[in-house]
Parts: sequence; structure tokens; C-alpha cells
Amino acid sequence: MTGGLAYVVVGIITGLSSGFLGIGGGLIVVPALVYLFGLTQHQAQGTSLAMMIPPITLLAAIRYFHSGNVKLGMAVLLACGFAVGGLLGAHLAQNIPGLVLRRIFGAVMLVISVKMIFMK
Repeated sequence: MTGGLAYVVVGIITGLSSGFLGIGGGLIVVPALVYLFGLTQHQAQGTSLAMMIPPITLLAAIRYFHSGNVKLGMAVLLACGFAVGGLLGAHLAQNIPGLVLRRIFGAVMLVISVKMIFMK
């Protein structure tokens, strides 16, 4: 599987994981873009962020909203913070070497994974 079809398949897997577990961009797409498609860590993170532009995320959020599983006021405030933090984080990431950035990304995923598995 090459090119466009492979990207669509990774997108479908990401969409499924996002809709089912609330994860996707960082956890699925970034490693896939780095290890399957040869992007740099910076390119993978930027591409992942571009992929999650609101119309894509909005569809899954609407489904959760209709089921009564969205705290709208909280989501709006989180989105405001996310917009500011995302811009600052993207600016900071540009000044970090790719290998260091990839290791930071992996370490954060590891810490979160361990906490999710072993914390009550």
C-alpha cells in the first residue's frame, strides 16, 4: 500500500481511535508519519495538527454531544486554552532538534501510558 491509499488507511485508523477512545492525532498519526512515511518529527507533528482542523473533529464531537457526553462550557474553555497553548507549543517545538523532540514525545506517551494502566 503506497501513497494516498496508505494515508487514507492511517486516517481511518486514527479516526476510529479518536471516535472510540478520544485519541488519535498524537498517539497514532505522529508515529505512523515518522516510522511508516519517513517524515521528520517536526513534519509529523505539524501534519497531525493540520489534519485535525475543526470540521474533522467536529463530526465526532457532534455524535458525543447528541449522546449527552460533551460538557460544552468546559470544552469551549479547553479550546481557548488549547488554541493559545498549541500556538506556543508549535513555536517552541521549532527550536528543538528532531531527535530530542521525538524522545520527549515518546517519554510523554510512556508516562501517560504507565499512569493509565496502573493508576486507579
